[in-house]
Amino acid sequence: MKADLFFLFLSDTFGLYIISFSLYKHKLKTKYKIMSYLKFDKTLMTNLEESLPREILRTNRSGAYHCTTIADCNTRKYHGLLVIPVPELDDENHVLLSSLDETVIQHGAEFNLGLHKYQGDNYSPNGHKYIREFECEKVPTTIYRVGGVVLKKEKLFVHHENRILIRYTLLDAHSATTLRLRPFLAFRSVREYTHENSQASREYQVVTNGIKTCMYPGYPELYMQLNKKNEFHFQPDWYRGIEYPKEQERGYDFNEDLYVPGYFEVDIKKGESIVFSGGVSETGTRALKKTFEEEMEERTPRDTFKHCLINAAHQFLNKQGDEFYILAGYPWFKCRARDMFISLPGLTLAINEKSKFELVMETARKALYAFMNNEPSHLRVYEMDHPDILLWAVWCIQQYAKMVSRDACREKYGVLLEDIMAFICSNKHPNLSLLDNGLLYTRGTEKAVTWMNSTANGRPVIPRTGFVVEINTLWYNALCFVGELLGEAGNEQLSTELSVLAERSGKSFLETFLNEYGYLLDYVDGNMMDWSVRPNMIFAVALDYSPLNASQKKGVLDIVTKELLTPKGLRSLSPKSGGYNPNYVGPQIQRDYAYHQGTAWPWLAGFYFEAYLRIYKMSALGFIERYLIGYEDEMSSHCIGSISELFDGNPPFKGRGAVSFAMNVAEILRVLYLLSKYNY
Repeated sequence: MKADLFFLFLSDTFGLYIISFSLYKHKLKTKYKIMSYLKFDKTLMTNLEESLPREILRTNRSGAYHCTTIADCNTRKYHGLLVIPVPELDDENHVLLSSLDETVIQHGAEFNLGLHKYQGDNYSPNGHKYIREFECEKVPTTIYRVGGVVLKKEKLFVHHENRILIRYTLLDAHSATTLRLRPFLAFRSVREYTHENSQASREYQVVTNGIKTCMYPGYPELYMQLNKKNEFHFQPDWYRGIEYPKEQERGYDFNEDLYVPGYFEVDIKKGESIVFSGGVSETGTRALKKTFEEEMEERTPRDTFKHCLINAAHQFLNKQGDEFYILAGYPWFKCRARDMFISLPGLTLAINEKSKFELVMETARKALYAFMNNEPSHLRVYEMDHPDILLWAVWCIQQYAKMVSRDACREKYGVLLEDIMAFICSNKHPNLSLLDNGLLYTRGTEKAVTWMNSTANGRPVIPRTGFVVEINTLWYNALCFVGELLGEAGNEQLSTELSVLAERSGKSFLETFLNEYGYLLDYVDGNMMDWSVRPNMIFAVALDYSPLNASQKKGVLDIVTKELLTPKGLRSLSPKSGGYNPNYVGPQIQRDYAYHQGTAWPWLAGFYFEAYLRIYKMSALGFIERYLIGYEDEMSSHCIGSISELFDGNPPFKGRGAVSFAMNVAEILRVLYLLSKYNY
């Protein structure tokens, strides 16, 4: 499909034929439902070159997660079976339970189903060779076959609890079978490694059908229990030299030692299910089977493209006490203000989950006021001081007005909108100044202040400073939207003031950014004008209110289409511009320089297609639908069922960065919502 879309952009006859055939296959898949949308057979699973690049992610919606490869071999330091925040220690996630190796025992013969990478490119104990199939429609499910033994393994997180459950079902066996479970413990931050040491505690205590243990002070105790009586054999040891190839690719240290306290052994009969629980509190083992079944029923089946995205959308929601956040991505991002406001409409309103929008926005409202009032805050919303954040907040609320109702928006958020506009107009923001020409000015030479935020050696790679194009596009949009909304409520004076300011801002916008080649400069600071062709100009076409006329909008859209559109989003820089660097690979410094210098970002495609619909309306539908088919490939690649953070800007447009990225999932869902509003 990647090649199909590439041919489409070349606009040759053969390419269009390929697209049509792909669309036909897609319609067949929709009409005749496949048994499992995300299913991988033995041939793929036993080929580590194919299975190890594919990752799975499950979360508890409160910050904890499980992430690994579909072959259950950890390839990142961020991977783990139970990874949780430990606020008593720091603001990072911590790997408690790294993995759990299963061994099937029959007639004294042991068959270890685990898989780890060790030094010298050695994989052991090669349990992947027993995998018959893997599917992930509701929960990650692996079927193993060892001789006459067929074992099914299913994993899920308990919602809003730091507990992972694994259900083992013996589908077939011709003689007595024993299951051995060997836990690998880390008790470390996701940004560090653990190595064999004498400080690690070997102490453990017996609890109901299991044990509890804690390797270091300050960490919570890890409870490992089964729903059935078993034997724990204390056999402490360190497994040394485990390697993480993804970290090696990224230029980081990549090996560690993991502590194994011993192993559990339990008899299992044909047709029987046994549930393992790993959590930070003791659980009632008798209820584990019921809990697993109830949690299974709550899962959104990942049986279509849209359902995969909805499932991924739910994973970004992060409930901490009474507060609700949106995590920017997994496995390493926190709640970043910009990402939260851009993502929120797509992750909630676009899938008819208004109440979740309101819960997150209530936390966001507190964070906004804490910033505007210069008050200390316990809220975990980061980068609130960046100059475009308030404007993205207005855009986010604007989507609520469009997708719910203007009256409800005015009632819930009218005062907040008025306060945001007053804060900006009175020049109270530490790095955002309203000048006499009606435009907003920001300083970005010393610190990255927009979404293009990569830094190297402490300095912005792209020092976007002065009048920044998307900041002033968002500003014009905010002036018009808030002015109209408040005017509808009878606040004529403020509405008129904002309208007059919008007119001045719009005129200055054209004089400042529109160049003779028909596209928009990226930023302007005095005599410094950035002529690079970047995607930030697309917002001037996509947003509801724009200073551009119809002809100017089409000119900008044409340039973006010709130079920036790829099958996986908009490039961050045109190949014709200086410094084009499309491949996000290599050590950190190399990746920092490539981050926004040609890589492609799917979330920008959301605004591109909104712009495309504004220009071409009904005639745009076929093109957008064909384009979106290309993202179906991503459902079975990289992090299955989700969208990677960014993609290389050149073929084959390989996914890079975080395995699951909120803005990308959100904007694709919002495009699907926009398409649904048209009558076919």
